[in-house]
Amino acid sequence: MKVHHHIRAFEQVLASYDGKLPLHRHLIVYFKQNKQMGSSDRRWASRYIYSYFRLGKAVSALPTVVRLAIADFLCNTNLSLVTEHHFAAGVAHIAKPIEEKVAFVKSQYPNFELADVFPFKHELSEGIDQEAFLLSLFVQPDLFIRVKETHLPTIKSRIEAAGVPVEELSDTTLVLPNGTKLEQIIDDARLYQVQDLSSQKTGAYFQPQPYDYWWDCCAASGGKSLLIHSLEPKVKLLASDVRETSLGNLQERFIAAGIKDFQKKTIDLLQNNDQILHHYEFDGILLDAPCSGAGTWGRTPEMLCFFEEYKVANYVKLQKAIAENVVKYLKPGKPLIYMTCSVFKQENEDVVNYLLEKFPLKLEVMELIKGYNDKADSMFVARLIKE
Repeated sequence: MKVHHHIRAFEQVLASYDGKLPLHRHLIVYFKQNKQMGSSDRRWASRYIYSYFRLGKAVSALPTVVRLAIADFLCNTNLSLVTEHHFAAGVAHIAKPIEEKVAFVKSQYPNFELADVFPFKHELSEGIDQEAFLLSLFVQPDLFIRVKETHLPTIKSRIEAAGVPVEELSDTTLVLPNGTKLEQIIDDARLYQVQDLSSQKTGAYFQPQPYDYWWDCCAASGGKSLLIHSLEPKVKLLASDVRETSLGNLQERFIAAGIKDFQKKTIDLLQNNDQILHHYEFDGILLDAPCSGAGTWGRTPEMLCFFEEYKVANYVKLQKAIAENVVKYLKPGKPLIYMTCSVFKQENEDVVNYLLEKFPLKLEVMELIKGYNDKADSMFVARLIKE
């Protein structure tokens, strides 16, 4: 039977994955090594493995195939063979809202607890609706792109002409179904930036002025650096990261975007960098800190199963140490923008409170941007002013 073929393919993918690579990268490698799998097999195997990890640690005592059937039922509105054969009671409920589907699973499996989907005991940041956040983990977030206001009508019309659903969220933001092959629709990558909606919203806290000198100190591949340039094209920027490969990607993105007035440096922020930065003073510092990434696990649900809780404390130490090493380069009266893509209070409000106690900083505003209401990531941002 075809359902047995589906299950066998899923079990082989599951057995091959150890959590060391992001799941999407592992699947690329796996499918290259298993070229006998056709496009339909790859599509179903991907769907099943992502659905399975979205279940987190819930009903972990059940057989794997039953857990898969429950997970696939919760994550999708179109029926799969696995759900049809191994959770037949759910067939009539497949298209219902996620709240009703969760309640139905609970009625069939009393040991099912929604809290087990996100089995981490750390306190969540203030204002998070825990149930809404947990339910969002069953839904793949959307694809968001940031564009110049003048380019938006053209880009939107091209996407519509390709038959892809697209919605205009603002005069610079479009939302599309996740998995859209944008590079096949828009042949000029300079016309847009892929950037999550919550990440775009952090820009409201930057407030750069013309000819300001800003430091994006954990720049990675440059998403926030590009965002600050879109807000104020005349800003001067130093982008740094400990990884040279990330800065290489940043430079490619900056060149593609036509941005020339920037510097990049490979800097380890856990070291004393006075020899490199002794004469630098900044009008603003962006600290998009390394973190657990728990606000993005809707995109990377494998982390619900593979993330080790003790790592949160390690990230907190890292966040505090980096902040301590960058604050001294900030001019008085200027902002430090502290950001994470975590939902854990320990990485967010607690780090901000630590910085307020240790340094002459004043909190202007902070917010947990609740992406779970918009099929987006969740992010924390705080604007701190040096006194």
